[in-house]
Order: sequence, then structure tokens, then C-alpha cells
Amino acid sequence: MKNYSILITLSILLLLITACSETYKFTLETPKTVAINEIATFKVSERNNQPIDSVQFFVNGKQIPATNLMATYNTSGLGFGRHFVVALSFYPGKTTKSRGSFEIFPTEKATIYGYKIINTYPHDSTAYTQGLEYYNGFLYETTGRRGQSSLRKVEITTGKVLQKIALANKYFGEGMTIINDKIHWLTWQNKKGFTYDLETFKQEKTFKYGESKEGWGLTHNETELIKSDGSHKIWFLDPETHKEKRSIQVYTKGRALDNLNELEFIDGKIYANKYLNSAIIIINPETGVAEGIVNLKGLTKEMQKTQKLKPEDEVLNGIAYDTKNKRLFVTGKNWKKLFEIALVKK
Repeated sequence: MKNYSILITLSILLLLITACSETYKFTLETPKTVAINEIATFKVSERNNQPIDSVQFFVNGKQIPATNLMATYNTSGLGFGRHFVVALSFYPGKTTKSRGSFEIFPTEKATIYGYKIINTYPHDSTAYTQGLEYYNGFLYETTGRRGQSSLRKVEITTGKVLQKIALANKYFGEGMTIINDKIHWLTWQNKKGFTYDLETFKQEKTFKYGESKEGWGLTHNETELIKSDGSHKIWFLDPETHKEKRSIQVYTKGRALDNLNELEFIDGKIYANKYLNSAIIIINPETGVAEGIVNLKGLTKEMQKTQKLKPEDEVLNGIAYDTKNKRLFVTGKNWKKLFEIALVKK
């Protein structure tokens, strides 16, 4: 009987302890937005005023100093975009993880540009343009859609296709770029890209994507490949291993800019087509800030003077730049014209 009473008492105590532990409900307070270089404050509280032993805070996976269930963090080391906060709360015998986030927005609006047409050249209207690049006097172009994806060398003044290979039917071709006489070509949803010899168009390598979701646009700076994946992120890759080294988030004042597509690196800035919009976003490659927006809606109207476009073909896509002669070329999916344009600041 005595042992039985002890067991009852222990069971009651265990139930009480369990009940008490189950009443712990944590709240992680984070600011919704923070201006760059300002201090962000994070705080954990327990809604039933239960005792908390300590809390550890992490921003983007890196632990930051904390005191009295709070942490302050200077955002000067962060880029624009969404950043993630995790709080580990320690209390009698247990640990609970809470998650939150905050965004850092630019405070200045992007500069708006229009354009003027300098020259107009023929372009193959069967080319569903995905990637476009100027290299040593020629345009190199990749086209998309399964069963229609191709890599081409094109004569600018005539639009004549001088060299062409097809991609296997299971792949949907996307953006491309050229470094050291090697062509790097993305596929859309296969998480795979290819490397080709510039002269022969012979495939030499395949490579896989890392964290980036899909393959959309591709360009390069002096040391890195630069890749878009259809989101508001831009990825920087090692050109030899194709490993993703880092990323930036592209923001204008008040919002993220997603659907970033075909890319070109021009005078230290990333130029990106915004899919389903007749616009080019000019992006700071260090911060992700959209410093400029180029309105090219008039080019679709210009196209329609001589070509009746289907809705799916009205998409501006394709940016190429002749660095030596400062010539900027743009086209669209199945457009029969290639435009040389100059930007005009509004």
C-alpha cells in the first residue's frame, strides 16, 4: 500500500511537471522592416510568464550576442532583402526553437530610363530567345522549348544563323554566356547545365545546380558566372566548378523584384530582363539594389507594326552588349527584329 501511494504521488508530480512544461508558449518579436545600417532588436517572451533560463539568437545562421532574452544587431553587414532570425530558448529540461524574419529595403527609388532606337536588324522569328551574347563580332544565342532548344552563332547585320546545334528533346534550353572561348548553357528545370567549345560547339562538360531553384539567365563578370533562377535572387558561381559561392536579393524601394530572366553584365552592373514585363532592371551586383529600370514597352508596339505577335511571343528577352563599341542590343521571343538601342534617362 505504501509503495502504491508513492507511485500515485510520483505520477501526480510527473503530470504536474508535464502540464507545466506544456504551458510554455514562446513569442519571438522581430521588426518587419529595418533600414540599412540601423539597429534591429529581437526579443523572446513567454506568454504565460514561465521562467526562461536563457536565449540564443541567430541571424542567417550566425549566432549574435544576447542579454536578458534580447539581442540587438547592426544591419550594416547585411544586404538588402529578407533575413532570417532563429531563437533557441532554454527552460527547465527543454529547448524550443522560434523563427522569424525581417526585410531591409532601399530608401531611394530607381532611376527610370527610356530608349531610342539606333539600328534595327533582322532576327529569326522562329527563335524562342533565352540567352543572347555579343562575342568577337558575332551574336551567340540560345533558344528554348523542349524539342526546339538550340545554340546558335548569328551574323548581326543579316540575322543569318552561321552555326547551330540542337539540345536533346528532354531539355528546355535557357540562358548562356561565354568565358575564355567556352560556352556555358543552362537548362530550365533539369537542374543541369552544359559547357561547349566555342569554335566547334562540341559539348565538353555537364554541371549541376546547387541551391538555386532553376536555370533562367546567365552572364559573367571578370571572375564569376552570374545566374538567375526566376526568383528575386542572383547567384554567383565559380566558372570552373560551377559551385554557387554567394547570392544577392534584388530589391527596389518597398518590394522585391522577381522573375529575373536573361542577364548581361555591362559596365559593372547586372542588366536583367524581367519576365513578362517589357523592362530591364539595372542591378548593383554588390548590394542587389535596383538602381535603374528601363521601360521598353514601346519596342513591342514597334514590333507589331511589321509582325503580328501571339501573346506568348510578346515577351522581351535577350540582352547583348558590344563593350568595345558601346552597342546595346535587345530582342524578344520569336521577334523578327533585333534592336540596337541607347538608354535615355527620364
